Amino acid sequence: PFTTSTIQQEASRKFGFAPAHTMRIAQRLYEGVDVEGDTVGLITYMRTDGVDIAEEAIASARRVIGSDYGSDYVPASPRKYQAKTKNAQEAHEAIRPTDPVRRPRNVRPFLDSDQAKLYELIWLRTIASQMQSAELERTTADITARADSRHIDLRATGTVVKFDGFLTLYQEGRDDDPDDEDTRRLPEMSAGERLEKRKIDAGQHFTEPPPRYSEASLVKRMEELGIGRPSTYASILQVLKDRGYVRIDKKRLVPEDKGRVLTAFLESFFARYVEYDFTAGLEEQLDRISNNEIAWRDLLRDFWREFTVAVGDIKELRVAEVIDALDEMLAPHLFPPREDGSVARKCPNCEAGRLSLKLGKFGGFIGCSNYPECRYTRQLAPGNGGAADGGIKKLGEDPQSGLEVTLRSGRFGPYLQLGEAAEGEKPKRAGLPKGTSPDDVELERALALLSLPREVGKHPDDGEPIVAGIGRFGPYVQHGRTYANLTADEDVLSIGSNRAVTLIEEKRARGPRKGRFGAQSGRSLGEHPEKGGPVLVRSGRYGPYVSHGGINATLTSDLTPETVSLEQAIGLLDARAARTGTAKSGGKVASGPRRSARKATRKPTANPTSSAREEKKRPRKAKAN
Repeated sequence: PFTTSTIQQEASRKFGFAPAHTMRIAQRLYEGVDVEGDTVGLITYMRTDGVDIAEEAIASARRVIGSDYGSDYVPASPRKYQAKTKNAQEAHEAIRPTDPVRRPRNVRPFLDSDQAKLYELIWLRTIASQMQSAELERTTADITARADSRHIDLRATGTVVKFDGFLTLYQEGRDDDPDDEDTRRLPEMSAGERLEKRKIDAGQHFTEPPPRYSEASLVKRMEELGIGRPSTYASILQVLKDRGYVRIDKKRLVPEDKGRVLTAFLESFFARYVEYDFTAGLEEQLDRISNNEIAWRDLLRDFWREFTVAVGDIKELRVAEVIDALDEMLAPHLFPPREDGSVARKCPNCEAGRLSLKLGKFGGFIGCSNYPECRYTRQLAPGNGGAADGGIKKLGEDPQSGLEVTLRSGRFGPYLQLGEAAEGEKPKRAGLPKGTSPDDVELERALALLSLPREVGKHPDDGEPIVAGIGRFGPYVQHGRTYANLTADEDVLSIGSNRAVTLIEEKRARGPRKGRFGAQSGRSLGEHPEKGGPVLVRSGRYGPYVSHGGINATLTSDLTPETVSLEQAIGLLDARAARTGTAKSGGKVASGPRRSARKATRKPTANPTSSAREEKKRPRKAKAN
C-alpha cells in the first residue's frame, strides 16, 4: 500500500502531478468531501511512512476482492508488509480508503477530476495489495527465420503471464520504462510452433547517459538516502522550483544556473552541511529527540557552535576569492571543450581576453578580462555553438524582407532578432517560449515566432478576432480585453480557434483577478427584472456566490458559476434576504459605490524634523573592501 513517498512517485508517473499538488488533493480527501449531504473523509492520514493496514480494513478489502474478482484472487491469509525505508517511524498506517467498499465509481460524482484520479489510484493500490500474487514464467524464445537462402536466428526474452493475480487490477508505473525482461510480456508459445510475421522493425541502439531526475525519481532517491520526511518531500521540491534552482522540462528536473552557483558555493565553503550523510544523520538525531533519547538543547548547542565557526571563517574571505573559487568549480559547465579544439575561455569578441565568472548588479555573468576595452558579456548558460557561446547565432535570411534572422542572448534570456538596430529604429524581436531550447530553434520556427501576434480566428459570439502571441507572462490568446494564458503543453504557433475560445471563456468565467481594494467584479447574469441593476456571479473566499443590491448568496452544490441562470440567482438572493430579514433583492440598487460608514482614523504623522535628526544620528555602515 501507499506511503507518502510512493503515492507522490506514482501520481507523478501516472498523472504528471507535482508532489505538492498530490499532497493538496490528498489533504482534501482526508479532511472530507460532501457526499450526499454528509462530510466524509475518504482516505487515511496522508503523511506516513508506515505500510501496515488496520485489520478491519484488510477484512473489508478481502470481501471486495471476493465479490468483484472471485475467490481465486483472494489469498489464503491476509497480506502483511514491512517498511524498507531508512528511519521509518510508522506512526500511522498506510494511505488507504477509509472504507474499501466505497468504490471509485460510487464517489466519482462528488469529486473533481484530480480528486477522482487520486482516490481511484489509492483504492486500486490498496485492493491490489491484498490480492493473490501473479504467476509469471520467464521465457526465452529462439526463433529461426528464412530469408531467401539464408537462415536468421532471433531471440526474444520476457515473461509469460500464467495467472494475472493482482495485475488484473493494478500495475505500478516506472520512471524510465526500460525494455527489460521484467517488463516485456510475451504471449504463450510452444516449442515448434509456427509464427506469423506481422511487422519487422530495424533499429539501432546506442548507450545513453542516465536520464535526469523526475520529481518522482528524486523523491525515491531522497527516501533511499534518508533525506527528508513524509511531511517535507513535497515542500523540498517546491522550494527548488519556487526559488528558480531547477526547472521542469519534459517532466525532468533541469538545474538552472542559479542553482548551480548556489551548489558550487555550498560545496566549496560549507561542504560538510550538504553531504548526504550529514543530512541523513541529522534526521536520525531528530528521531532520537522525538524518542526522548537525547535533549534537543544539546543537539542545537553542538550544531550551532560548529556552524558559527564555519560562518566566521567564510566572512573573512574577500568577494574576489569566492568568485575565483566558483569560477574554477563551474568551469566544466561554463566553459565546456569546443568542437574545433580552440581554447574554451578565449573571448570571441577581442580574441585576446580570457573569459571568467563575474559578479554584477543583477547577479553572475561571463565577462572578458580585457574590460573595459572589451565589453563582451554573456549569460552563465554553457557554450554550445548557440547564442550563448558567441553572443549571436545566425539562423538565416527572412525571404520577405531580406533581413538576417539571429538568435541572441540578453539579460532576460535568449531571444530572436530580425535585422540590425538602425539609428532611431528598433529591430523586431521575440523571446523564446518557456521550455524552448535555443538549440531546437531553426529558421522556420524563428520566422513564425517573429511574426507573432497572429490571428487565430473569429470569435463565434461577436465575430471579433482572437489573437495569439507571447507577452511578459508567456504565450497567451486574446479577445477584446480578455487575455488567457496557454498551458505548458500548448503551442502558441499551432493553437486553434476552438481551443482558444475555450480558454478565453474559462478565463471570463473565473472573472478578473482580485484587486488590491476589493473583490472580483464578477460576471453579469442580466438585469434584475423588477428594480434593475446587474445580478452578478462572483468567486469569493468561500466559493462562488451571486450578488445584487448588497445581498450575497452562496451557490448551492447543484449549481456552478457556468450553469446558474438569472432566475435561479434571484431565487437564492430572495431566500437569503428572507433568512437575514433584509429587503428582497428587488430593492433599489445604489448607482455608485457605497461609502463605508466607519470613518477612517488618521494616524498622527511623524515629525519630519525629528525624523531627520534621528536619521543623522544613525551611524553609517562602512563598506567592505
